[in-house]
Amino acid sequence: MKKLAALLLVFCLSIFAGGCTLPGLSAADSQSVKIGMTNSTETQIIGYMEKDMIEHYTNIKVDMVNNLGSSIVLHKAMTSGQINISAVRYTGTDLAGALGMEPVTDPEKALKIVKQQFEKRFHQTWFDSFGFANTYAFTVTKSLADKDHLTKVSQLKPVAKDLRLGVDNSWLKRKGDGYDGFVKTYGFTFGKTYPMELGLVYKAVKSGKADVVLAYSTDGRINAYNLVMLKDDKHFFPPYDASPVVRDDTLKQHPELRKVLQKLVGKIDTKTMQQLNYESDVEMKEPSTVAKEFLEKHHYFE
Repeated sequence: MKKLAALLLVFCLSIFAGGCTLPGLSAADSQSVKIGMTNSTETQIIGYMEKDMIEHYTNIKVDMVNNLGSSIVLHKAMTSGQINISAVRYTGTDLAGALGMEPVTDPEKALKIVKQQFEKRFHQTWFDSFGFANTYAFTVTKSLADKDHLTKVSQLKPVAKDLRLGVDNSWLKRKGDGYDGFVKTYGFTFGKTYPMELGLVYKAVKSGKADVVLAYSTDGRINAYNLVMLKDDKHFFPPYDASPVVRDDTLKQHPELRKVLQKLVGKIDTKTMQQLNYESDVEMKEPSTVAKEFLEKHHYFE
């Protein structure tokens, strides 16, 4: 039975655009909207914020579609009409993924491209950013930052040969914005690199086995482990500014959604998103609780 379910999922993913529906995911109806989320904490927190905002300001019924697995599955669900809203999309991810285009380093240019192309190709509206970007970020222990006066990545060059880098496995082999590209851009390598699962890099730095960690900029564990983010002063990593995306036909049917979602634009900076992720990942609060408490604190941005 498990093998049959697995084969069905693979089959659906291969022809999703042709109309196959994932188990438990039906086409969105006209009386409600469905918000799609991946399995990341961040996406779920933002998704529940959108749900609470929509229900606070309108009479629209909101259904949550959770754990869609990846940005590719999320995108397929949007283009097939099985969800109406993608809770969070990232410019750098969809430039390379959904659009199949080369990455750009300028955040404003990246946002302009995805806005134009998503409208043209998919008839979807890409909103302005919430105010944060979830990109790769080199982080160091606070003691190392204080000792060597480190605030940006290029300042690692004189001491890099003595440092141990903890990094997730895939980044070392990535083309473009992986390790080889980093070396070409910044002109130095680290003394030792330890590839591992992303969650383990924080334990490595805590135990003293790593000095530098390649993290995601909004990861709540950056604060939990007292790490300092270094500025990517040579703009090596593509921008990954976060925004909601909505189907045009949904906005036409429910024009009030535009004003509601616009209230969240520019209201969540990177430090704030770090803290929200920390509350869920480290303090073990449910994403829906974190979202509700944040909105109540800000009076739903009345």
